[in-house]
Amino acid sequence: MAFSADDLVKLLDLEPLEHNIYRGRNRDIGTRRIYGGQVLAQALVAAQRTVDADRPIHSMHGYFILPGDLATPVVYFVDRLRDGGSFTTRRVTAIQNGNAIFNLSASFHRHEEGLEHQVEMPDVAPPEELRDELDIVREHADDLPPGLRKVATQDRPLDFRPVEGDYVLGSGPRVPRRMMWVRTTTALDDDPMHHRAVLAYASDYGLLITALRPHGRSVRDPEMMVASLDHSLWFHGDFRIDDWLLYVVDSPVSGGGRGFSRGTYFTRDGRLVASTAQEGLIRVRRDER
Repeated sequence: MAFSADDLVKLLDLEPLEHNIYRGRNRDIGTRRIYGGQVLAQALVAAQRTVDADRPIHSMHGYFILPGDLATPVVYFVDRLRDGGSFTTRRVTAIQNGNAIFNLSASFHRHEEGLEHQVEMPDVAPPEELRDELDIVREHADDLPPGLRKVATQDRPLDFRPVEGDYVLGSGPRVPRRMMWVRTTTALDDDPMHHRAVLAYASDYGLLITALRPHGRSVRDPEMMVASLDHSLWFHGDFRIDDWLLYVVDSPVSGGGRGFSRGTYFTRDGRLVASTAQEGLIRVRRDER
């Protein structure tokens, strides 16, 4: 069944249950558990629902505690920690079956003028000259397990265009850096929260993959145990996720069974509008004989 951009926005639209309590639905994208970006984005929406619209989110920091069960809705509890003169702080706990599976700290800031600088955007080919990653995955459909093939090759809400044009699950050691253009496959409305939430959803994609590249491993390697441990996201400026953004990811270090990756998002005119960082489990399974 196809998964459209409208479906994604509806997935991130939470059901209010009580004051500061919301419930979210799940979507299987072939990860066998709830995709981390879904919980991250839904927690952001829950927090933003308790904050005035003139205070958009500027930073969020979350920890993945337990794998999410696709068969059970997630309930989000929001703690209103502080409403200050310039900043608002929220804490969100995601619950399934009585257990916390994720928690989030989020900070919101009213707009103000200040000193500005940023690094330059890399000079890369425009998205129109690159292939949709979904087309590349479909070319390798026979390499996927039958149970994953249908989900992995279905239409997606996000159009990723890798600058290198490589297969995301390809093997062999490679440089721990990836660059890809991304946008939704259809236009969204003008609500800034929708654009930020969809970017949060997208930001969990590609980080751990990059940490595995120099080791010639992939997230589908049966010898690997791979899972997100934490995730941070900072918003620096306004953007539309239905316009092309360049997502630049690198992994400067791995060790101790963990890999660290970081990423930046640039608009087509070169503005750096968001940054992200994540540490994840990249454990090689050992033969216990």
